[in-house]
Amino acid sequence: MYEIFADLHVHIGRAENGKPIKITAAKTLNFANIAKECAERKGIQVVGIIDCASPYVIEDIEKFLQNGDAYELKDGGIIYKDKVCILLGSEVETSEEGRNGKKGSAHNICFFPYLKNIKEFSKEMSKHIKNITLSTQRSDLSGYDLIDIVEKYDGILIPAHIFTPFKSYYGNCTDRIENIFKEKFDKIFAVELGLSSDTFLADAIKELENKTFVTNSDAHSLPKIAREYNKMLVEDISFKEIVKALKNEDGRKIIANYGLDPKLGKYHRTYCDNCNNTIETKEPVSICPLCGSSNVTFGVFDRIELIKDKADTISPENRPPYIYQVPLGFIPGVGGKTIEKLLNNFETEMNILHKLSKDDIEALVGEKIANAIESARTGNCKVHSGGGGNYGKIE
Repeated sequence: MYEIFADLHVHIGRAENGKPIKITAAKTLNFANIAKECAERKGIQVVGIIDCASPYVIEDIEKFLQNGDAYELKDGGIIYKDKVCILLGSEVETSEEGRNGKKGSAHNICFFPYLKNIKEFSKEMSKHIKNITLSTQRSDLSGYDLIDIVEKYDGILIPAHIFTPFKSYYGNCTDRIENIFKEKFDKIFAVELGLSSDTFLADAIKELENKTFVTNSDAHSLPKIAREYNKMLVEDISFKEIVKALKNEDGRKIIANYGLDPKLGKYHRTYCDNCNNTIETKEPVSICPLCGSSNVTFGVFDRIELIKDKADTISPENRPPYIYQVPLGFIPGVGGKTIEKLLNNFETEMNILHKLSKDDIEALVGEKIANAIESARTGNCKVHSGGGGNYGKIE
């Protein structure tokens, strides 16, 4: 058994033919570049690419497998240069019965062991999605129906960024995910927390006590890969091993979740879209106390306050720690040239964040930047809450 780092939510911006996949993602974010970034700069051993059901991306994967640097594993996944295991995934938007009779929608990340599985899944999902070539197009399915299709092709389903105000189960659809999946809720063994929440917040909801928590980047550009990630204990890197870790089977498990302080997330607190202020009242409010407008984007913290059903937030005994981790790009004073210098000398971001001493960093970039990185590594930064699509800020 050994420890690995895994980021299971990375988008593709463009296919190799220049066609858009995730319109809001960077053009440089393609299948081959993601594999290279994880291997050479990030130090991530497992990456979930969640736009692989697009026929354009499937073409890219087939070419990628022909160039000799990568091959499919017997236990699922694609191995690149014997360094990175790529999980083939698809993010699917489901249509749900929302709160108060309103329509809701939620994102789900689905992973499959082999290219043939995701090709079959893509073919079937094209009957439920208007444009299968684009990322996260809304389907006409509920999560209740989607999980059967995913399992039909040997896949797993993880509800994505479960608290965000848009496109999530708790944020946009329901107070209890079990209301969506009903008798199939036991088939959901892991949920993704999202950038604006953490373990302490999520464990205020009883139905999540036996679910594994994952923290992922939801990267829309190469530098954003591994801004959140998971440390896992596995026997090797493959689809089969990652599923075992998510299920806590045979000694495989998640050892730690590394993520942003939720205050740094774009939707941590409620935000007034009228007067452009983050609302940090003690109790959740739906009307801005500053200007009286009801035109607000409800925050993750506030949503959890409304729907939590445990008097005290006590995590289950086997819950791994959630460690606040600030990516290099978020740290004040650490610009692109400094990051490049660090990577050129110390190889990967995981090395810099986890292995190097402060003295090693200081010798290269000076005391001021070394102190800033050390404060970020130890969680001693002062953070101002984000909201309404604006990231929080570090002083």
